[in-house]
Amino acid sequence: MKNHLPTFLFAGLFLAGILLPEPVASQNCNCAPQECCSKFGYCGKTNDYCGKDCRRGPCLLPAPNNNADVSGIVTNAFFNGIVAKSARNCPGRGFYTRDVFLRVIRDYPHFGRSGSIDDSKREIAAFFAHVTHETDHFCYIEEIDGRSKDYCDKTKQHDYPCIPNKSYYGRGPIQLSYNYNYGEAGKNLGFDGLRNPEIVATDQVVSFKTALWFWMERVHWDFASGNGFGATIRAVNKIECDGGNGGAVSSRVTFYTDYCRQFGVPTGGNLRC
Repeated sequence: MKNHLPTFLFAGLFLAGILLPEPVASQNCNCAPQECCSKFGYCGKTNDYCGKDCRRGPCLLPAPNNNADVSGIVTNAFFNGIVAKSARNCPGRGFYTRDVFLRVIRDYPHFGRSGSIDDSKREIAAFFAHVTHETDHFCYIEEIDGRSKDYCDKTKQHDYPCIPNKSYYGRGPIQLSYNYNYGEAGKNLGFDGLRNPEIVATDQVVSFKTALWFWMERVHWDFASGNGFGATIRAVNKIECDGGNGGAVSSRVTFYTDYCRQFGVPTGGNLRC
């Protein structure tokens, strides 16, 4: 999720549904049945309210919701199979758990439930492909050597000021990065991302929530619209797609292909960005 653009993130990003990130701590909508609640907490009927940033109500989704059983797709065998490929002394072991993941997705009813059941499986495979790559099989909670890197985007300081002695390097399943991503995630999820970015690496629930928030805000919409796995790579890490790291792109594609195989679904087109 590093080196993402502001339109994104976690870069990357990401998709709650952008369709997405449904329940947010700052949201306070009480719309009429025929109105949509925007991510800013306002009611209306136009695309600004019912489109990409719709949170509740008759949202104009890129694909209809289905009744996919995410817990039945992300089985213990699947989740633990990823963890098993990490070293036994990894800090992420015990921090990233299936139970926490399943608890968090209750707040994201659109995740893995758009389009056909095969579409759901592909989205879940895509999410875990990026998580596997970013954390090295749930091994790392924080970016390696992250403290040595500058993730303060000066152009975004007006809205997301970088706090002295705070670092905004990658943390969590999607390795949330940059001041604007921490600020926006915190605002939506109910924590102070700018003054307390460390919580993403210490609170299991907050950590997974930032990953789902990023996915739903930055990734889900494009993927649910049929743009393929390649579009998710660009959302998560645009730099890789622009020739910065072809090996990383191949790694993500390999994980995605493997997880689609495990779920028994074809990968679909547009695998690379």
